[in-house]
Amino acid sequence: MPGGALFTRSGSIAREIDRCIGQASVSVDAALYRMNHPALAQALADAMKRGVRVRIVLDRGKFLENRMARELLLETALPYRLSCGRGRRESKMHHKFALVDHRILLTGSYNWTLESEKENYENLVILSDPALVEAYTQEFETLWSESSLADPI
Repeated sequence: MPGGALFTRSGSIAREIDRCIGQASVSVDAALYRMNHPALAQALADAMKRGVRVRIVLDRGKFLENRMARELLLETALPYRLSCGRGRRESKMHHKFALVDHRILLTGSYNWTLESEKENYENLVILSDPALVEAYTQEFETLWSESSLADPI
């Protein structure tokens, strides 16, 4: 997978994320403030069908506000948990990153939403530096262990 910076001004970031997920063979862990992009949810579901472990941590507030996100997760049966920011339920879990196979990091301003893909100026950086991947892995594992299972939809 190539490294580098991508911008919505220049093309589809969702297509690149889909490609990275499509090449996953072990795991995809994602901490996402917002997620409602059907193609990306399907890419994660397809990865699970291939035997890839998928875990998602989402911001509790945005999840509860967004019916489309709840429906996508129900339809695809993706494993997810809900989180908020530090110390208060009203604060945000504002991360936007994914780890692929413990070796590729996708991060930037890009939310996994149709709005980010079609309307906003957004960016995604793809990195493979082991130290950065490890730092984000530790952050994800902490988020996953501290987050709550989703309330029934």
